[in-house]
Amino acid sequence: MFPFSYRFTVNIPALEQMNQILHILFIFLPFLWALGTLPPPDALFLWAMEQVLEFGLGGSSMSTHLRLLIMFIISAGTAVTSYFIPSTVGVVLFMTGLGFLLSLNLSDMGLVFKRSVTRHRVGTKSKALPSRSEKPFTWKEYLFYIIVLVLALIETSLLHHFAGFSQISKNSPQAIVGYVLVILLIILWILREIQSVCIFGIFRNPFYPKDVQTVTLFLEKQTRLVKIGVVRWILLNLVSPFAMIAFLSLDSSLQGLHSLSVSIGFTRAFRMVWQNTENALLETVIVSVVHLLVSSTDVWWNRSLDTGIRLLLVGIMRDRLIQFISKLQFAVTVLLASWTEKKRRKSTTTLCILNIVFSPFVLVFIVFSALLSSPLLPLFTLPLFLVGFPRPVQIWPGAVGTAACVCADTVYYHQMVPSLTTALQAAMATGSLGLLLPGSHYLGRFQDRLIWIMILECGYTYCCINIKGLELQETSCHTAEAQRVDEVFQSAFEQEYSRICSINEHFGNVLTPCTVLPVKLYSDARNVLSGIIDSHDNLKEFKGDLIKVLVWILVQYCSRRPNVQDVHRTENKGKASLIILPALNASPQSQSPEDTDSLNSEILDDWSDDNVFGDEPTIQKRKEEKDQLKVVSGINLPIPGSVESQGLRDHSIGTVPDNSLYKSVILGYPVVDKGKQKDVTYIPLVEFSCSHSHLLSLPEEWTSNCLPNSKMREMSSLFPEEWYQFVLRQLECFHTEENASNVLEEIAKDRVLKDFYVHAVMTCYFSLFGVDNMVPSPGHILRVYSGVLPWSLALDWLTEKPELFQLALKAFRYTLKLMIDKASLGPIEDFKELTNCLEEYETDWYIGLVSDEKWKEAILQEKPYLFSLGYDPNMGVYTGRVLTLQELLIQVGKLNAEAVRGQWANLSWELLYATNDDEERYSIQAHPLLLRNLTVQAADPPLGYPIYSSKPLHIHLY
Repeated sequence: MFPFSYRFTVNIPALEQMNQILHILFIFLPFLWALGTLPPPDALFLWAMEQVLEFGLGGSSMSTHLRLLIMFIISAGTAVTSYFIPSTVGVVLFMTGLGFLLSLNLSDMGLVFKRSVTRHRVGTKSKALPSRSEKPFTWKEYLFYIIVLVLALIETSLLHHFAGFSQISKNSPQAIVGYVLVILLIILWILREIQSVCIFGIFRNPFYPKDVQTVTLFLEKQTRLVKIGVVRWILLNLVSPFAMIAFLSLDSSLQGLHSLSVSIGFTRAFRMVWQNTENALLETVIVSVVHLLVSSTDVWWNRSLDTGIRLLLVGIMRDRLIQFISKLQFAVTVLLASWTEKKRRKSTTTLCILNIVFSPFVLVFIVFSALLSSPLLPLFTLPLFLVGFPRPVQIWPGAVGTAACVCADTVYYHQMVPSLTTALQAAMATGSLGLLLPGSHYLGRFQDRLIWIMILECGYTYCCINIKGLELQETSCHTAEAQRVDEVFQSAFEQEYSRICSINEHFGNVLTPCTVLPVKLYSDARNVLSGIIDSHDNLKEFKGDLIKVLVWILVQYCSRRPNVQDVHRTENKGKASLIILPALNASPQSQSPEDTDSLNSEILDDWSDDNVFGDEPTIQKRKEEKDQLKVVSGINLPIPGSVESQGLRDHSIGTVPDNSLYKSVILGYPVVDKGKQKDVTYIPLVEFSCSHSHLLSLPEEWTSNCLPNSKMREMSSLFPEEWYQFVLRQLECFHTEENASNVLEEIAKDRVLKDFYVHAVMTCYFSLFGVDNMVPSPGHILRVYSGVLPWSLALDWLTEKPELFQLALKAFRYTLKLMIDKASLGPIEDFKELTNCLEEYETDWYIGLVSDEKWKEAILQEKPYLFSLGYDPNMGVYTGRVLTLQELLIQVGKLNAEAVRGQWANLSWELLYATNDDEERYSIQAHPLLLRNLTVQAADPPLGYPIYSSKPLHIHLY
């Protein structure tokens, strides 16, 4: 066996040479792995598929690994199938049709079509609708794609069948089409540069709106640019593809069927026409110009290569040249950054000198990195350059959008993404963001928000992006680079220039300003409330306003209950309702020792001096509401609030009707000792004077009297009866009644109903202010606003009713906002103005805590305004935070993609190979020129820490 194998392996020069090369390569493998140049198998496999798909088959990198694998298989199958088609017309039609279809977002189109069919069959709306950040396909778009496909097939078949093939010359049909393509390329380039604020990133565009700071002004000044953008879109997506198809269909190379080079080259060419129209136009123009300049058939370019392979080679050279320029710019920026950083200048001077001396070797590294399409890796972001391992466009192995360091600030990015996506759609369609390529990065800035946008995938009239949100916390590194970003944008968008075409002052920065986007989001304003919340007059007036707000909120709550809507269906219409009022001689409810101990331990701890100035103190959870007890005349009363109650038996005199309004009456009576029995005093039954009053009655468990009768009489004098009647007369829940005004008048005069509201309102009022009926302090206001109530006799009674507790807390917060508005805007003139103010709070505002879940819900529901009260311990002042939803301008700039890839490659190498996880390491410190800290933040966890990362978002570019 050995001699047999030896005969076929010995004396073969190619194998011997390969053997020697591999022996040398294997020696360097550990060294390459240590330097991070040796790629992992998964990264190498995905990178190879992307390179073959993009440059060999005319496709684009995909947003997910599964999409990449499927698209690679289909595209490769298309090239193989075209090889076996015998007819030239059939080959051209097949390449044109498949090239167009594969350049579309077929997966989303198929998913939307499937959902529409499912909805049609079921007859109801499907729950799995597209998210609000993505615009679904419509029948007009399907019709547009069908028309474009049919026209492309007709044009290709007619030109290929009837036009005569000849070698290209200055007067041939293909040369004439080439001239048209040159003109189209120049026009599209001019129109694209006009859309952006900077031309080539160096000169300021004189046609771009100057000093734009408001949305209205920007939209007015941008009208001409929008019209130009529409012309550019038509030329790019309709005129250019058909012109390039004409150029390819007239090529004589298509006559040479059953050639592998023709199948691969023209499959890619017909696909690139739609997949990446701008780059395809550039490549076609270059090939056409070379054809005209080099007319000799003896030249290798004309003799050995067909047009498809020429386009393929030009595409590879174009991509690698652009990468080389970007990497060279990044290397120069790193050198400048090392020299300009004063703290590191002494230690990096030697490295800078070595880079200058050995600049040819540095260029070799840059060229080798560009050829492999791998990141240029600066060790520790110092001018020590290595070649990183080749990796796909996504950079990170995980799926896009599955990982983020979610925190309380994440919701602000989540809210703005749908509106941002819509704005990006218009900017990308008009060309404001420049040439769209997979792997491009953009940075948006608004107030304390930084938005990182990465392009994952591009196709015909669509683009797939990932949006990340960076932390809002103001660290020193974050602030230093954010200020530099603000300076770059301010000099481009907000600064007036005397010269028509001025130079970009921050050309050396990795960030190049592009445009501004009108986006609907929350602006954040923080105000100091000194002089308002600590004013004695304001706090004194606060107490009276609180009772009015409590009345309004409770009446509104009762009027909106479901039984009010069914006022015509009530069984007791026209009859007087029976109701039980707490006895006038009721003594305060006693508490068991266990309840008292728990009350003191839970509440008094929260009201210690340590929590006076807490930003958002929290209240301990109360024990759950106790079982309700039925009241029957002549039976023994159990201990109020006890879990086990004595059995109820019918009295010999008769049984009182089992009305739910009777259940809470016993809570106003003294405790009966265990083992003793005592007859219940007969409780008088009172009637509502209006038959509709029961529809506005409070829930039965809210009518308990847990305060001493003397205290209640004292506090009842504070009840605003005129305001109470005014609120009742303003109700609209009886609009179906013919005499609604008379009904409301009768309800307003019902003394029994008023007594119920007096008991509930004053008990809540007492619970919010505690034992002392003094003017509250600012610290008291902050604690109660945060949900920590002072100790009182009614505290347990209130906290055991979560719904009433939340209403009382909402009334307190509304009153605080009312106090601030009155101090800022002036006093309230009358009841009508007060009602309008409270209705505005109810509909347009969320007033609460930033840490509440309802705060996040209000942001996602896009409440127009949000307010929160806080305390700044550093400055010793109370603060108010107001979020306002409005359409504002986000400034967007394009980042040097190679700078981002290089810094991310260094981050990966440093943490995974060098195991340098020091939180204060040099490579993550702020550097305004490189935006080093922000770039590290934008990396996927666990290497980076963005607080928001979206799923791949597909944008329709029309």
